[in-house]
Amino acid sequence: MTKQLTKAEEQIMQVIWKLDKPFLRDIMEALPNPKPHNNTVATILKILVEKEFIAINVVGRMHQYYPLVSKESYSKNSMRSLVKGYFEGSFSNAVSFMVKENNLSVEELELLLKQLKKK
Repeated sequence: MTKQLTKAEEQIMQVIWKLDKPFLRDIMEALPNPKPHNNTVATILKILVEKEFIAINVVGRMHQYYPLVSKESYSKNSMRSLVKGYFEGSFSNAVSFMVKENNLSVEELELLLKQLKKK
């Protein structure tokens, strides 16, 4: 999968991943304030259908949305793109950057290494 989401699309996808087959009103309720207009969210949902990130179940006259792409799958792809684009494709360069920027402590790094060794 090479498709990327805009910030607005990703925000809507985060809600869809979190909720179980939401309707538009459920998505609207879950969005933080200030909330976008219903029409804006409906347009983003249409785009997500076109990009094949979500699909629609028609329930009566309402649309229920569900993901076609898992959060895990999208996260993996996004992480690969980030590392490729900013760290010459090196995950060790990315981790080194996070340690240098204090986004990852030595303790967290040690815990991560222990978890990786278990796998």
